[in-house]
Amino acid sequence: MEDSQKQTVVIADNDPDFLEWAARHLEAETVEVETTRSAEEALKLFNDRQADLLVAEFQLRPFDGVELLKRVRMANPNAMVILNGRVHSTNAVIEAMRLGAFDVLRREAVNFELRAIAERALAAAEQMRAAEDRSKSDPIIPPQPTDDLIIGRSPAMQDVYKLIGRVARADAPVLITGESGVGKEVVSNAIHKFSRRAKSEYVAINCAAIPSNLLESELFGHEKGAFTGAVNQRIGRFEQCHGGTLFLDEIGDMPLEVQSKLLRVLQSGEFSRVGGNQTLQTDVRILAATNKRLEEEVEHGTFREDLFYRLNVVRIHIPPLRQRLEDIRLLAEHFLAKRTEGGRGRPMQFSREAIEMLEGYHWPGNVRELENLIQRACVLATGNVILANDLPFDQASRNESEPAVLERAARRFLQAAEAGGLSPVALAHKLLAETALSETGNDEKAAALLGVSKEELLGYLGIASETESSPRKGKGTSRAAAKAI
Repeated sequence: MEDSQKQTVVIADNDPDFLEWAARHLEAETVEVETTRSAEEALKLFNDRQADLLVAEFQLRPFDGVELLKRVRMANPNAMVILNGRVHSTNAVIEAMRLGAFDVLRREAVNFELRAIAERALAAAEQMRAAEDRSKSDPIIPPQPTDDLIIGRSPAMQDVYKLIGRVARADAPVLITGESGVGKEVVSNAIHKFSRRAKSEYVAINCAAIPSNLLESELFGHEKGAFTGAVNQRIGRFEQCHGGTLFLDEIGDMPLEVQSKLLRVLQSGEFSRVGGNQTLQTDVRILAATNKRLEEEVEHGTFREDLFYRLNVVRIHIPPLRQRLEDIRLLAEHFLAKRTEGGRGRPMQFSREAIEMLEGYHWPGNVRELENLIQRACVLATGNVILANDLPFDQASRNESEPAVLERAARRFLQAAEAGGLSPVALAHKLLAETALSETGNDEKAAALLGVSKEELLGYLGIASETESSPRKGKGTSRAAAKAI
């Protein structure tokens, strides 16, 4: 292939070993790679070479990866940029995706994901170059909060942050789903804060908390004398939120007659107050949330199918807390700090056993239950350290937490395998074999303990069958493997 047909990748990273590894993995007959440790030089290389893809880490100098992304995208709005690194701020992930990053990778996952994602980015860049010039979208500059709006660094939540960054720059309706207590309103608030409507009104309405006969008036307002007790005209939330965002929580509980009026607003932006004849116009972005399966509600006739499709333009699903075990400690410490900030309480911390108990619980009430429990623990604790016994779990809840402990161990095991570049099954076999050797002291007893042949045991260890197994070596390796997990 001619050089003019080759695609160019610029890689910017502080780690020379990573630069060498990434260049070796991305370079191909049709791809050439340029590497640098400087954000400034990366910007120059990308612009001078009219490169197709930039792979950069967050922690660069003299400016960071997000600033590099911003400058690259200012010069070329269609530039393909992949950011990676050990991100300590969820805002950085959201901001990167809002600015147009192709993807954001955790450093631990780069070895396994970079090549596939880079190939997709290069394919997209090739399509961009072949297509006609596209109009530059109007950039949305959200206000920058001083604190993260959402707490959590688990891979599942990273996907949520990316979606928030994508949908924040649009005005389309968003349907937020997830179990009760996962933080649907927090996600809704983040979408608003990062949108072009951030300086306008944001109102949250819980459709399940308002009696059905009053919900229509709450949303659309009413005229004087529209019903008994309507002694004055009242504007509704759609008028109040003109130019802003209206969050409809528990929309699955909205009565059918109110659903019809909501559908009209979504279709035309028009509505009338209860008891009124005047048609009013409004410009409101609708964010809706539910813990129900609306598809099933449609089948049962309790939710309008046309309204469902109007709302379900983009869906963000928030995983339950039991699937975000890495986030439990972060959330618990956040709620603890929130409880004691501003001198409202004494400084406190968790004991290791308390954290282990929190991480081992199954959290049917999700983040809301965790926050409530931390508040109660602060009251119940007698000292500055919250102990396991200070956590107000009943005995049944403590017993039910055992499956979650196993799940947590399994997740950490998979993470250890991923970090070591090993097959999880191979690592499991190796760890079991080493632990059995450590416990029994010789290969025959270890094989019997595991219910396998001596040859299979040695195969797990990567040792030829005629080689003697060393109990001391097995014991030491077992400790290292257990420590890693």
